[in-house]
Amino acid sequence: MFPLRDNIPARTTPVVNWALIAACALAFAAQLMTGEAGGSLVERFGMIPARVFEPDGVIRILDYQLVETLRGTVLREVSREAAPAGVPAWLTLLTCIFLHGGWLHFLGNMWFLFIFGDNVEDRLGHARYLLFYLGCGAAASVTHLLTAMDSTVPTIGASGAIAGVMGAYMYLYPRAKVLTLVPIFIFIDIWVVPAVVFLGIWFALQLVQGAASFGSQGGGVAWWAHIGGFAVGLGVAVLMGRQQTLRPRVELVRPNTERPGRYTRLDLRRRPGRWR
Repeated sequence: MFPLRDNIPARTTPVVNWALIAACALAFAAQLMTGEAGGSLVERFGMIPARVFEPDGVIRILDYQLVETLRGTVLREVSREAAPAGVPAWLTLLTCIFLHGGWLHFLGNMWFLFIFGDNVEDRLGHARYLLFYLGCGAAASVTHLLTAMDSTVPTIGASGAIAGVMGAYMYLYPRAKVLTLVPIFIFIDIWVVPAVVFLGIWFALQLVQGAASFGSQGGGVAWWAHIGGFAVGLGVAVLMGRQQTLRPRVELVRPNTERPGRYTRLDLRRRPGRWR
């Protein structure tokens, strides 16, 4: 399922959410300019679990090279030394969340952040949202780190931090609706799905895939980073809610019965003396 939009308007301008998207865009542009999907940047600023535990050790990673043989050119797996870390190894737990593995990875992550991030920032406030996002990203990195301690595969992507945002959104807006693109075999339909259902299904899929990939040392999706980020984001939101340190919930936007899939935006006003 792919979200198109939700029915929760933002009360304030999500400047931090936009800044995070811009930072990821700049990092991705730097990757593109360095060529080969920014391989050197990925190795220097991505999180390599083995390097985090042994910062001074020599990290060897698997790569592929075209080799001339008597039978022609073949693609052969080779081992080589990884590029040196560009920052202290522990700091790559944060720098890795600004790098991406390709256009689909980048655009998909930024769209999810665009859909859900503004509303979470609205409830937390700008400064706390920034700390929350970075904290969820670090928690996601730690979760992956603990499930793949010996891996020499660089881990990159904002998915873990965004998973934390989604976890918080599920708690903060339990009655929200998400306009969702749903592929059904060869057909594509658009449904209005409760946010709790959309995010619950998403998290369940992460758990299934994470259990199936547990202990894997190869490349692919860091499912446990998603799981850890979501759990931490949900937990922090619940804790803040119980301590009553959140801004009041924004009113829901009514579905437009005359135009299915559309919403009537409400004219929400700031409460006097608040949110300034």
